[in-house]
Amino acid sequence: METRRVVLVGAALWALGLVVVLLLGDRVDRVWTWTCLCGLVLAVLGIALMRWQHQR
Repeated sequence: METRRVVLVGAALWALGLVVVLLLGDRVDRVWTWTCLCGLVLAVLGIALMRWQHQR
């Protein structure tokens, strides 16, 4: 389960980055908002894929 822990830490960092970018508002480029959101979505998909593979 070491891989799952790494992905969860990465997801937490992407979520933290998203919160920071949203708090900064117009002071940062919107591409950073989408980057953090995509990183978070990919982490969630990765966790779902690992869970699916573990069940098989």
